[in-house]
Amino acid sequence: MHTEILGRPDDDATTDTIPHATGDAGAAFVGTLGHHRARDGSRGTPVALDFDRPHSGLVVGKRGYGKSYTLGVLIEEAARTPGVAPVAIDPMGVFRGLTADATGDPVPARVIDDPTIRADAVPPARWPELVGTDPDRPVGALVWHAAGAAVTLDGMREIVADSDAGDDVRRAAANRLRRAASWGIFDPAGLDARALADGAATVLDCSRLDDASSNAVAAGVAAAMYDGRVGRSASGGDESVPVIDRLPWLFVDEAHVFFEGVASAPLRTILTRGRSPGVSLVAATQRPSALPEVAVSQSDLRIVHRLTAGSDVRALAAADPSYVDADLVDSMPTAPGEALVVDDTAEATRTVAVRRRDTPHGGSSPRASAAARAIETDE
Repeated sequence: MHTEILGRPDDDATTDTIPHATGDAGAAFVGTLGHHRARDGSRGTPVALDFDRPHSGLVVGKRGYGKSYTLGVLIEEAARTPGVAPVAIDPMGVFRGLTADATGDPVPARVIDDPTIRADAVPPARWPELVGTDPDRPVGALVWHAAGAAVTLDGMREIVADSDAGDDVRRAAANRLRRAASWGIFDPAGLDARALADGAATVLDCSRLDDASSNAVAAGVAAAMYDGRVGRSASGGDESVPVIDRLPWLFVDEAHVFFEGVASAPLRTILTRGRSPGVSLVAATQRPSALPEVAVSQSDLRIVHRLTAGSDVRALAAADPSYVDADLVDSMPTAPGEALVVDDTAEATRTVAVRRRDTPHGGSSPRASAAARAIETDE
């Protein structure tokens, strides 16, 4: 059956089959997204997403209309695609179901409950912000200096303790680094690109972390995946060799939280420079108006579920390319699971009904009625 592949050029936009686990030279490295949604509500031709090339994607929608569900579908498909290294930043713990038995093809996935990173994965200039101090004040300047002089958090704390700064400054800086240590996310043997790029989808469960510590994890992982593809110099020459062979796909739910914190810089780097080394980013949020403009403008694939807040609609409309000839409000999907997809590669828009998840979805809201039934059953 004819399948339209989003994210591919017009001269290579369709295929008759969608193989997942094949290394054939001519294989189409794509994942099923769903089906075209006709105006009368009927189900049209299959729609897939290109995983052969790097992309910047954006998935948006108000609560309850399928934003995280769609992100889970994309992670399932990425995990099944050879040559891809999917990593999901999961601030709400909704993607743990990816490790369950799947309908159809298996979904190779693992969940890391307590993700750790190296302290030097966060740039020294970002450490004052991370621990909640002003880099232009003495305490922030001392933290910045310690982060630049040491590669471990213990080393940073030793530098602060031995500093000739005033007692009040040393004490304040030490307290802030002590708080960072209490997060339990800094480890000299923390996650690196090789550990994250073994082919299975890696879900980093940050649901037990606050915004600051989950931002640190996201910053370290994003930088590691990007650096892993930028590589290192080969035999001292000008050419660089990637540390990892697979192409990283970083999926970030509740992305506005991370673009507002220390993860913003490495995420922006992937958005603006990731295509050349082959690093992809898919950001999902209920609040596109809270994202920086670059997160919207650099997205070549935008999957738009229902939005009703005027500021969010305007944020997307401001980045509408010329080929989006209908008003975004008029084109907005109205039912859960439906999405308007803006495909900048093909310069086209499509209305898609997203397929059902093959693994359990953990993003549904609890209901009092279900709790009452469970209580009655127990009694």
